[in-house]
Amino acid sequence: MSDLHVYDTTLRDGAQQEGLNLSVSDKLAIAAHLDELGVGFIEGGWPGANPKDTEFFARAQQELRLRNATLAAFGATRRVGGRAADDPQVRALLDSGASVVTLVAKSHVRHVETALRTTVQENLEMVRDTVSFLTAEGRRVFLDAEHFFDGYAADRGYALEVVRAAMESGAEVVALCDTNGGMLPDQVAAVVADTVGTTSARVGIHCHNDTGCAVANSMAAVEAGATHVQGTVNGYGERTGNADILTVVSNLQIKRGLPLLETGRLREATRIAHAISEITNVPPYSRQPYVGASAFAHKAGLHASAIRIDPDLYQHTDPVHVGNDMRMLVSDMAGRASIELKGREMGYDLAGNDELLSRVLATVKDLELRGYTFDAADASFELLLRREVEGHGYEFFDVESWRVITDARGNEDALSEATVKVRAGGERVVATGEGNGPVNALDHALRQALMPAYPELAKLELIDFRVRILDAAHGTDAVTRVLIETSDGQTSWETIGVAGNILEASWRALVEGVTYGLVRAGVPVR
Repeated sequence: MSDLHVYDTTLRDGAQQEGLNLSVSDKLAIAAHLDELGVGFIEGGWPGANPKDTEFFARAQQELRLRNATLAAFGATRRVGGRAADDPQVRALLDSGASVVTLVAKSHVRHVETALRTTVQENLEMVRDTVSFLTAEGRRVFLDAEHFFDGYAADRGYALEVVRAAMESGAEVVALCDTNGGMLPDQVAAVVADTVGTTSARVGIHCHNDTGCAVANSMAAVEAGATHVQGTVNGYGERTGNADILTVVSNLQIKRGLPLLETGRLREATRIAHAISEITNVPPYSRQPYVGASAFAHKAGLHASAIRIDPDLYQHTDPVHVGNDMRMLVSDMAGRASIELKGREMGYDLAGNDELLSRVLATVKDLELRGYTFDAADASFELLLRREVEGHGYEFFDVESWRVITDARGNEDALSEATVKVRAGGERVVATGEGNGPVNALDHALRQALMPAYPELAKLELIDFRVRILDAAHGTDAVTRVLIETSDGQTSWETIGVAGNILEASWRALVEGVTYGLVRAGVPVR
């Protein structure tokens, strides 16, 4: 089992996710991260099928310096009635320079007859001819048996014959694909065990998540004898996605003790998952197992009381194993233990300070009654706690007034203009900012007013803005909650504002976002 292959297909199968569009440079950057994680194989794409993937392999030979992973090119068996040696797409696989070629082949009789429009015997010849040709050319060949589990159910004998044809022709691995994602763990385990026992092939597993079982199915396959597991980072993929390779590897390595990655590599999982999210422009899923921001977050006061004694009481593993961290969420469900542990995260020892803990807890519960939610706005809570502990606020600037005007002319897009009057650095400053919306304009105006005193604000950027109406039954008179996410280019934080006026709520969240950025950077009040 120590030889179990970890095979990542983010750059090919994962890239088929709706709304995900990777440039060649994106794919090269992701490949470098995957190599750093320590996966064994990186499927780069389908050279010859589209110019982007052809370019990726050409540039990879020049620009990628893989230390852990082997690059694999993906393609299909030769065309019906042809010869592998004469097939231009098979030739493109050789031209890619990849030392591993992964071929997709039909293993379901109905697909052979209706999709390929050929006979079951010709399909077997396509497998044999293509695998034999590529191995003779010095390539390691893996075969993805498409729709294998459905094909096995329809005609077990033929599905197994495809596996035999590939292995007898020189394929190193045959990955059994749950292409439609409809299998359950017991079904996968039974089919894998039968395939391994009947054919003696080296079997792999490739699962989609349409039943929500892709990770569980992958685990079941390994337990049944599969020694090659495929997946994508963050579970990217068509429809509901593929098996999340990070979850599968974490389960196998932490829970089953299988040494899949070199020592220390798994501790990079959280950072790499988030780095790849930045490249794909797909927001990280906070509740993703192991590497999500909420994976080790605790909100209930009962949990916090226990965690204060022993963190393992409410955690299935130490988050440090995957490079994550425990977080305490502060909300109206919190108790003193939650406040104490959150303070410890910030560097404050609040143990025994019952008066302060009670005061902070009362403040939190009062604010949440009015619509605040600190479990989604850690930065706002940190500012609140700092004020209570240190006995003063962070008065980097005083706001005299602010206003916003939105102007629409004819059929043109409406534009907003904001004016902000503040005192900062001993000076009274009046600044005006324009934007495509009122909050954008306020952001520009506030930054412009503060930059002379606090040039450190130049690197801050508002990256997300979310609005929720708290009492919708009141219609346009409802209370509004605004969450703003701000980044300094290295990390980000969320702040909150609540008010009857959406602009006032936005302004409060915006001011706290800027204030927290200055506190975080250690900037003194000027």
